[in-house]
Amino acid sequence: MAVTGRQLLRTALVAALALVTAAPLLWMVNVSLMAKGSAASFPPPFWPAHPTLANYRELLFDNHNAGGGTTSYKIIPAFVNSAALAGLATLIGLGLTVPAGYAFAKLRFTGRARLLQGLLALAVVPAQVAMLPLFLMLQSVGLVNSYAGVLAPGIAGVYGVLLVRQAALAIPDEMLDAARIDGASEWQILTRIMLPLLRPVVATLALFTFLASWSDFLWPLIAITDQKLYTLPVALAAISREHGGDTELMMAGAVITTAPVLLVFVALQRHYFSGMLGGGVKG
Repeated sequence: MAVTGRQLLRTALVAALALVTAAPLLWMVNVSLMAKGSAASFPPPFWPAHPTLANYRELLFDNHNAGGGTTSYKIIPAFVNSAALAGLATLIGLGLTVPAGYAFAKLRFTGRARLLQGLLALAVVPAQVAMLPLFLMLQSVGLVNSYAGVLAPGIAGVYGVLLVRQAALAIPDEMLDAARIDGASEWQILTRIMLPLLRPVVATLALFTFLASWSDFLWPLIAITDQKLYTLPVALAAISREHGGDTELMMAGAVITTAPVLLVFVALQRHYFSGMLGGGVKG
């Protein structure tokens, strides 16, 4: 089939847009491979003249002393902390939001409408407004400066419940009624019928939950005071105070922060795009 001029133009525009979108990420990786001070030259180079991993070595392995030009903040423990917290937040969040969304969509119980109205009201409240009351609440129960205190605000997000509910509403009630007539429990209906049908939505929610927890900076900064419990964004912010002018080192830290998110997205992209393009489950 012959390719028309319009198709060529559309392909060229998409390729140009993709290049513009990827350029900052590519520049970030290139700067992280440059020798110190190279990014500050004028005009700034886009490609490293002599690629080096020295910035990664300094960030990952040479940060055990406060003197000698290195940093006192350890990146590898912070990376492990962030990975553990993001993984737990995703698992616990899915374990709470998916059943809750299913219940709001398909189950009839007293006060459901009022509870749903309350969730919709909470959805428009900025998270920053609740940080001080939440901090005082966690302080009263002794959860400040702990992983539980960091996890508490985000394990059952309102948007996750509403997202799953909206997708579950598109599933025909007759399918669930037939399963109930056959003797299936609500748990069996949720795990054997709803979850396979909601897989694209669950994958999308998992990606967003992981990303939100991994990149969260403000709440861990408030809730954690012990350097050993720092997450990766907080540790990198602390390093930037010591090495604010070291652009190459900061870009190496940005690459380390961004890489896991890209890997998770690549792993879930098939489910994510099927959910975005499919428009949900059709009845």
